[in-house]
Amino acid sequence: MKYNFNAGPSILPREVIEGTAKACLEFEGTGLSLMEISHRAKYFQPVLDEAEALIRELAGVPEGYAVLFLAGGASTEFHRVAHNFFCKKAAYLNTGVWAKKAMKEAQWFGETVEVASSAEANYTYIPKDYVIPTDADYFHITTNNTIYGTEILKDIDSPVPLIADMSSDIFSRPLDVSKYACIYGGAQKNLSMAGVTFVIVKEDLLGRTGREIPTMMDFRTHIKGGSMFNTPPVVPIYSMLLNLRWIKAQGGLKAMDERAQRRADIVYGEIDRNKLFHGTTAVEDRSRMNICFVMNEEYKDLEEEFFKFATERGMVGIKGHRSVGGFRASCYNAQPIEGAEALVSCMQDFEKLK
Repeated sequence: MKYNFNAGPSILPREVIEGTAKACLEFEGTGLSLMEISHRAKYFQPVLDEAEALIRELAGVPEGYAVLFLAGGASTEFHRVAHNFFCKKAAYLNTGVWAKKAMKEAQWFGETVEVASSAEANYTYIPKDYVIPTDADYFHITTNNTIYGTEILKDIDSPVPLIADMSSDIFSRPLDVSKYACIYGGAQKNLSMAGVTFVIVKEDLLGRTGREIPTMMDFRTHIKGGSMFNTPPVVPIYSMLLNLRWIKAQGGLKAMDERAQRRADIVYGEIDRNKLFHGTTAVEDRSRMNICFVMNEEYKDLEEEFFKFATERGMVGIKGHRSVGGFRASCYNAQPIEGAEALVSCMQDFEKLK
């Protein structure tokens, strides 16, 4: 038995994988593959419509927000967000590599303020007690930091429009969409396979920059085009639809939240108990999606041995990011509780050998 702990692209429910594969062979009795039908065919529009409806239902998206499915990944949205919201000044919370990359894209447009940063501690905590400048056009946060294993678990209050990259923890907990001007992210962690990006954006905040926006960078282009101004990533959107159905069938975001907390409690509990390991982040900021840990100093020379041991036991993708080292167990929505338990059993068995 293998358990997929890859940080992304990552684990998907088996029924989503099989359903997508089946549609790629033949879609909805058409005699055609999903990969070869027109995105404007009558067969595909219902896919887009249902996926949007499920996002609205599951997240409780209020009136006045558009839901978009775009290509280009979250990295493109770093730039597109600034195109659509930057007038004179933007504020960013620097909690890791992806937050820093998002901030870099804003710097093309003018004054970009780093409100707070945890870079001096290699991003092992989420900054607290910072002041959001009230003259900023928006405040940008990255809610989960896959490399370092920190996460913002509550919807924060902001005196200016709040924008969030939720690539790696979207739909892992209930959220108050009304607190955000824009939520976006790559779908290849909790929502779909790689290739599609989701955007939830408050429409009445668009068109205020006072400048022309390149066609493809303008959210209004894609709202008007119903996510089909250009050819959308058809297969990943269908995979997202199946995954959204799965989330709903499991009990929605409340159930995802409970599963996430249970998995985290299981794995972090063992990290804190086991003499061989310790966590790498501040306890109060621990991510439930990306659980990072290393060997204790006196056992550092056992890292490769444990990695080999765990791999032979079916743990896939647990090596930590090169900038952190150690191990990373990514526990996205589709990770079964049994996966967390199997990893803990592996850690315990290795400890017994030492």
